[in-house]
Amino acid sequence: MTYGSYVLAAYLVFVVVLLWDFVAPRIRTRQLLRAVKLLAARRAAAAQSQDPSR
Repeated sequence: MTYGSYVLAAYLVFVVVLLWDFVAPRIRTRQLLRAVKLLAARRAAAAQSQDPSR
């Protein structure tokens, strides 16, 4: 019996984990940027609605 299938499976797992390590931070960064933009928009809207000069 050869170990080729085990070696191939190990390489496949390695590639999947490597890809996930590349993609996951980009997804998280995109989520954080969106959250910050939404928070800034909410704060700007709240400040505008509380402004007595308008």
